[in-house]
Amino acid sequence: MKKKVVVGMSGGVDSSVAAYLLKKEGYDVIGVTMQIWQSEDPCAVEKKGGCCGVSAVEDARRVAEHIGIPYYVMNFKREFRRDVIDYFVREYMDGRTPNPCIACNRYVKWRSLLQKSLAMGADYIATGHYATVCHLENGRYTLHRSAGNEKTSKDQTYALYNLTQDQLAHTLMPIGKYTKDMTRRIAEEAGLPVAHKPDSEEICFVPDNNYARFIEEDTGKKFVPGNFVDEDGNVLGQHRGIACYTIGQRKHLGIALGYPVFVKELRPETNEIVLSRNDALFGKELVVHDLNFMSYADIEGEIRVMAKIRYNHLAQPAVVKKIGDDRILCCFDEPVRAITPGQAAVFYRDNMIVGGGTIE
Repeated sequence: MKKKVVVGMSGGVDSSVAAYLLKKEGYDVIGVTMQIWQSEDPCAVEKKGGCCGVSAVEDARRVAEHIGIPYYVMNFKREFRRDVIDYFVREYMDGRTPNPCIACNRYVKWRSLLQKSLAMGADYIATGHYATVCHLENGRYTLHRSAGNEKTSKDQTYALYNLTQDQLAHTLMPIGKYTKDMTRRIAEEAGLPVAHKPDSEEICFVPDNNYARFIEEDTGKKFVPGNFVDEDGNVLGQHRGIACYTIGQRKHLGIALGYPVFVKELRPETNEIVLSRNDALFGKELVVHDLNFMSYADIEGEIRVMAKIRYNHLAQPAVVKKIGDDRILCCFDEPVRAITPGQAAVFYRDNMIVGGGTIE
C-alpha cells in the first residue's frame, strides 16, 4: 500500500481525476472539500461560493463515492477570510491589484490544508493543478509547467509560485502530465459524474466579477470620488473611487476624450487616476518584493529568465538581478504592457519556476 494522501476536491473534473488516478495507483486517498464560504445561508453559499459552493460539495461527494474513498468537508472559513478576502479588499483600497488565487493557494489550500492533513496522518496533499512537482539535483523542489501549456498563457504554475519548499515536498499533482482534453477523456472512461462539468473561471467569492460592489458591501463604506488626470496632471473628469479601476483598463471609465484612453497609474495618496494613450502603458523594467524562490535558494548576479507579469500573460525574455535582500529588478528585452502593482511577476528557466514576487 502506498502512502496516505488528502486530495483537495473542488467538485470539478481536474481534482476528481486527480483523486481517481491516485486511488488507481494504490494510494490511501481521502477526499476533502474546503469550506470557505462566509455565509450560513444555503442560497447565499450557492450564489457566492463558486468552486466551493453547495453544488461543488455534492459533486465532490458523488465522485468520492463513485471511486470508493472517504470524503469530508473541512472548515477553513476563518483562514479564507483573513488571508484571502481581507487581503483582497485591502489591496484594492490601497490602489493595488491583488491576486486572491495566489494567496488562497499559499495560505489556505496549502498551509492550512497541509497542516490539517499531516495532523490526520497523511503524507501528502494533492490537487488537480496542471503542473508537475520536480525534485532537483541541488535538493530544491520546483514546479514544471504542464504538458501543452509551456507556450500558452493558460499556465497554472503562475498562481503557485509562492509555495514553500516544505509545501512542495508534501505535494502531488497527478494530472500535470496531461492536457485538459486528456483529463476529460480519463473522467469519461472512469464514469466520473463530473466528466463534462464546465470549468469555473471567476473568483469564487466574486462570481459576478463586480469587485467594486463586493468591496463596498464587505467594508460598508462608499468609495470616495476623485479626479481623472492626464500625465501632466491636468484634470480630465471624475472617477468613482480608486478601487473600481486597475492598470490598463479601458472600459467603464465613463469619460470621453475623442480618443481611446486607458488607466496608467493609480495614486491613492491623492485619490487620482492617471489616464493615457495605449502606447504609454508599455515599460521594460519592474521591481518585485516579498520574494519566494523555488529552483534556487537565492540568485547571484544576473540571470536570464522568461517572466510572466499576470496569469494570462505569455512569458517574455528578461534579465533579473537582486537589488536588495527582498527585491529583484526585472528588465525585459522588449516592453510589456500594463505592469501592475500588486500582481505577481514569476520567473522561469527551462519551463520550471525560478521564483517570483509581488510587483511594486
